Amino acid sequence: MKIALLLALAASLAASPSFAQKKAPAAEAGDDRRGYTDTPPLPGQPWKVHDAARPRPPKVAPGEPLLREAPPADAIVLFDGKDLSHWMAERGGKTVEPGWKIENGYVEIVPHSGRLVTKEAFGNCQLHVEFMVPKSATGAGQGRGNSGIELMRRYEIQVLESNENLTYADGQAASIYGQWPPLVNASRPQGEWNVYDIFFEAPKFEGEKLVKPAFATVVHNGILVHHHQEIIGRATHRHVATYAPHAPEEPLSLQDHDQAVRYRNIWIRRLKPYDQQ
Repeated sequence: MKIALLLALAASLAASPSFAQKKAPAAEAGDDRRGYTDTPPLPGQPWKVHDAARPRPPKVAPGEPLLREAPPADAIVLFDGKDLSHWMAERGGKTVEPGWKIENGYVEIVPHSGRLVTKEAFGNCQLHVEFMVPKSATGAGQGRGNSGIELMRRYEIQVLESNENLTYADGQAASIYGQWPPLVNASRPQGEWNVYDIFFEAPKFEGEKLVKPAFATVVHNGILVHHHQEIIGRATHRHVATYAPHAPEEPLSLQDHDQAVRYRNIWIRRLKPYDQQ
């Protein structure tokens, strides 16, 4: 009798939507190295989210790295290699002191310590970020050097080891995560510094209605990889991104994906309309 009841309960759980959503995709559906075949279609594109069939961007070797340039005079220097005074951390839904470690002019993610979030909020901006996946990093697909630049804590430019490491096209380094791959793969080899220069236009809302989506222009190691590209919505995994209303300015965050990634030389400029700078 007890065995029959247990079998009935297991069958009921397996049939429930909440249980089904938590199950791993079937093997033939793909993985985070090959991409997926069972995800929904992206609006206005011939591809699915993280589509296994989507072509990977061609590799283009960037020019020789330049010495770090000083930030412009009107920039807010968010990290200068010395302290995290502009940041707090979020872990388990709570605000805590940053747990990332600072050494040799960079800050490195301490896995499971929480994402870094700026104390100040930003909207339209120019953002400069340098990152490195250490030579010691291992793993494959989304498990190798995974982090992300989260504009307004929602709209993600992916950080990943993508010089040699294979993953789905819209999840590699410099992608607008889950939406648009970069035009080309400009990633430097693991153990070398990469540079993102991001020009971001925040979305606009009227009450609950989206009246203008967000846009991003991204230069990766001196190479244009997104040109005023519309962002579909908040970054999400295996689903189509959507918008939800939020304030005109929100904090910037750096994702803790439980992997050691290094950041340095982070600065930001607020962008205002002509004649209002």
